[in-house]
Amino acid sequence: MNFSTPVLAPSILAADFSKLGEEIKSCTDAGIQWLHCDIMDGHFVPNISYGPMIVEAARKSAPDTFIDTHLMIENPDQYIEAFADAGSDLISVHYEACPHLHRTIQNIQNHGCMTGVVINPATAIEQILPIMPDVDLVLLMSVNPGFGGQKFINRTFEKLKALNFIKEQHGYNFLIQIDGGVGLNNIQQLVQDGADILVAGSSVFKADDIENRINQLMEKANKGSTKSV
Repeated sequence: MNFSTPVLAPSILAADFSKLGEEIKSCTDAGIQWLHCDIMDGHFVPNISYGPMIVEAARKSAPDTFIDTHLMIENPDQYIEAFADAGSDLISVHYEACPHLHRTIQNIQNHGCMTGVVINPATAIEQILPIMPDVDLVLLMSVNPGFGGQKFINRTFEKLKALNFIKEQHGYNFLIQIDGGVGLNNIQQLVQDGADILVAGSSVFKADDIENRINQLMEKANKGSTKSV
């Protein structure tokens, strides 16, 4: 990956789907190189979002953009091929949804995608220690998954610091992603505490001026780090 971190990854779940291509273009015009796609099934989380067709539409709207697909679904192995074929560059799955997590991660790799593991706010990072050497990204949920626009859970800061310590202690190369309640008030601190990828939905797409909001977020984020990937 040729990205300089921190990376802002707008979540298209918060976009206006009646003009999805236009809103994605506003993101890419502002320099966005990474889009986040939240997939919800109404079972693992209490909401239904969209499927591979929207991921494919995002890929067509932004052919050069990195597509990060976050599966908040039961039985993710059944759908990995479909989301890979739709244009995903990276597919993340929840530790809580995968009884055979290593096999699921291998399945994603076998379909040519980078891999991510996600944990909910109440899940301890120690639960994913065995899989850390095998993944490209670890995503810490900073809200309970299922709905956009939720308030950031402040305990995430300590969890992030602990994860970053483990990463540096062992020399792991995975990226650290934060998803949920990311905005102007906390993005700089998140980067300072070790976050590489900041997922922002409502704070980007609900703004009056998407491009201006992206610039504001990145200005704050860039004060926290000059690392590169």
